[in-house]
Amino acid sequence: MSNPSMSPSNDSPARSVSVFSVAAVFVGFALFLLVVKYVYLPHQFPAPHSVAPEQLPADQAWKATPEARKAYLAELRAKEQKQAAAYAWIDQGKGVVQLPIDRAMELTVQELNARAKK
Repeated sequence: MSNPSMSPSNDSPARSVSVFSVAAVFVGFALFLLVVKYVYLPHQFPAPHSVAPEQLPADQAWKATPEARKAYLAELRAKEQKQAAAYAWIDQGKGVVQLPIDRAMELTVQELNARAKK
């Protein structure tokens, strides 16, 4: 037989919840959602093909039409080809240079062969 003084009391009156507490919970949840929306979710921009080219930001205007994308890609590839075949200083103070890819591969092979001989 259980001792009635030792068992939890189910006869205690229910505590009422104040309107202020409920409102505070909703406000806290709303603030949480706002933080998630503006801080953690990426900003969505309209699809470039669904907006008039003149209304797009300058860095997105090249995406507006197929012709603009082809022209941008051709310009980008020409720039990359020029860069891949040229010598240039990247950071002269640190001694960092840009080499043509073929020459860079030759130098890397020479360096690896020299290490292997040691």
